[in-house]
Amino acid sequence: MKRDLSPTRLDHMIDIVRQHAPDERRVATAIPFLSLLRSSHPTPVTRGVLKPSCCVILQGHKRVHLAEEVLDYGPGEYLVVSIDMPASGHIVSATADKPYLLLNIELDPQEIAAIVLEAKIAIDSEQPVRGAFVGKSDDALQESLYQLVRLLQAPAAEAAFLAVGLKREIIYRLLTGAYGRQLYQNVVLDQQDRGISKAIAWLKDHYDQSIKVEELAQATNMSVSSLHHRFKAVTTMGPMQYQKQLRLQQARTLLLNGDVDATTAAYKVGYESASQFSREYRRLFGAPPMQDIKKLRAAP
Repeated sequence: MKRDLSPTRLDHMIDIVRQHAPDERRVATAIPFLSLLRSSHPTPVTRGVLKPSCCVILQGHKRVHLAEEVLDYGPGEYLVVSIDMPASGHIVSATADKPYLLLNIELDPQEIAAIVLEAKIAIDSEQPVRGAFVGKSDDALQESLYQLVRLLQAPAAEAAFLAVGLKREIIYRLLTGAYGRQLYQNVVLDQQDRGISKAIAWLKDHYDQSIKVEELAQATNMSVSSLHHRFKAVTTMGPMQYQKQLRLQQARTLLLNGDVDATTAAYKVGYESASQFSREYRRLFGAPPMQDIKKLRAAP
């Protein structure tokens, strides 16, 4: 049965997070894998690359776009990402009185794989599934999250030490809960050399090079058809589209750092034509390179 976080747990967690995230920004905590995010207003759509993580909303609502797929989630719900995923998203519900509050728990696929083995978890893993999904927390997961948030009030060394066990418990609850198959499959398929993490790692290492899909298939020991099928099933896009987004994200980072101009950024990330770079940059981010960077720098 789907249920929201219990009012007592939720209210207490909100109080603690508001104390530790007083500003409109992402806040690191004494717990190495846990950060907090607060916003008192809806935000425009921004693009980036989601990293393996579990993002739990305590208050407010967010919308994430994975190519043509839209994921909405709110209080008591979570977004789990098991691989690097180019995506866009925005906060759709937040006010000064009831700000958007998020827990971001970094996930390590190797850590998840170890827990699968240690706990002897077995779920059907024949077909690839999305590398990101939204789920609803159950009572067991809620309690684990509640205990983790309570550690923010403990001394830093105590919090960092005790949080390790709670993170393993949270991963176990995710794996054995109603949505465990989505998390389990990508990790197990990769352990069996049938996943696409190897392909993603290869693309990240060669994002600035001209490659053919046949080369990528050979490098990852897959047929071209199998690579296309699995890659799109997990990431919602093909390998070459994924590489293009990696290039444009990296170019945006270079421009934001202020070290290069648009033409230099284009060549650094592998484009042979500055005009093609500008067209594709505008298509992805909604504005030409320098106009987009100016807007980003002016944003709070």
